[in-house]
Amino acid sequence: MRRARSFLFLQGPISPLFPALAATLRARGHAAHRINTCLGDHLLWKGHFWPERKWRRFLPEGVPAEDFQGRLGEWHAHVERVFEERAVTDLVLLGEQRPYHRIAIAAAKARGIAVAATDYGYIRPDWIILERDGHNALSHFPRDPASILAAAEGLPPVDETRLFADHFPTQARWDVLFHLANLTPWPFPHFQGFQLHAVIPAYLGTAWRLVLRGRTRRRAEALVARLPEDAPFFLFAMQMENDYSIRAYSPYPDMDTPLRETVRSFAAHAPAGAQLAVKVHPLDPGIKHWTARLARMAEQAGVGGRVHLVDAIPLDPLLLRAAGLVTVNSTAGIRALQLGKPVLALGEALYRVPGVTHEEGLDSFWREARAPDAALTDAFLRGIAHHLHVRGSYYSAEGVAAGVAAAADRLEAGLADFPLPAPPETGRLAVTTAPGRSLDIFRPGGIA
Repeated sequence: MRRARSFLFLQGPISPLFPALAATLRARGHAAHRINTCLGDHLLWKGHFWPERKWRRFLPEGVPAEDFQGRLGEWHAHVERVFEERAVTDLVLLGEQRPYHRIAIAAAKARGIAVAATDYGYIRPDWIILERDGHNALSHFPRDPASILAAAEGLPPVDETRLFADHFPTQARWDVLFHLANLTPWPFPHFQGFQLHAVIPAYLGTAWRLVLRGRTRRRAEALVARLPEDAPFFLFAMQMENDYSIRAYSPYPDMDTPLRETVRSFAAHAPAGAQLAVKVHPLDPGIKHWTARLARMAEQAGVGGRVHLVDAIPLDPLLLRAAGLVTVNSTAGIRALQLGKPVLALGEALYRVPGVTHEEGLDSFWREARAPDAALTDAFLRGIAHHLHVRGSYYSAEGVAAGVAAAADRLEAGLADFPLPAPPETGRLAVTTAPGRSLDIFRPGGIA
């Protein structure tokens, strides 16, 4: 007989997925509860962001919610009280490194409460991560080849058919409503957000980039078309500095640092005539002028004519042409592996596995990029697709419905568990940490 569980929901995607998932679990006989830590949380849970009829079916009918209006220093005692009063068995959240979530996870682990962390999929576009404890460095998925092959035994190939298409205007509208609501001091005067950049400048920068997107794309396409066909071409995939994949799962304080390191290595070790394209993240807020910054780095390294910034063009055509991809730990690395391209991860990435990625260091990558072992990479992709994901999306009604049903099944059955991977050997991250930053990322607190 299935045991009834008690699920506590904290912040999730800015989408109806968590409210609908809580309601579904409650309808299946489990208890569900929610804590709001900001006005955006409060409004989202009540469905004020989506008045349209097609979204109303995802309201969390009958799921109680409470508002935490205290200071961050009071949060631990509050969440401990909720754990006790609600007999919580499972904690569900997105963003395991957010300040409130780090505290709640530590308290949950001490009590033996299961932690389910979700986010956009390692595989894109319509996959949702649902895994134990956290992602990347905190993932339980094995990193040694033998265990990966065992975990994938008998699993079907990854279905790359796109099932759900998110609606970007809907995503943008909900995101703006959520974060602008949190600028209001009432009724959560002590809320501490997790955004790196001020919200309004970030939105203005993103809007301006969208206005210029057509012109930017044409320029990038023309630039790529001019690159010599007979010269090696490498790609660097940027990430958003706001992303905790950078802030918690790499030794870098920003994107400038890995870019500068990569450009210097390229200048010193790449074949003469080789070209390096740096692709800007599609949702970069435009607060930093990356064109000027990259040009300055390239000029200082003596490769001003061989390093190029590209923006607003699809990833796949660049990867198909590239001799290899360098990134910190972007999911662009997963896509490159799917296409059989050599990948070097500068940070701690789930896919940083001997035989899957190039492990001999950045300087050797330019001349001796190691292609992924086909059988091992296929096993890795099948393993993470089956054990760490459900199919669905955040910003289409069909994708939310599918994601809710699959996530409820997975949570009831229990998330996949593996022995925690051993921390990498000293020196595996061949980068220099910024002053005052710890590289001890294999603890729930991440980088201090």
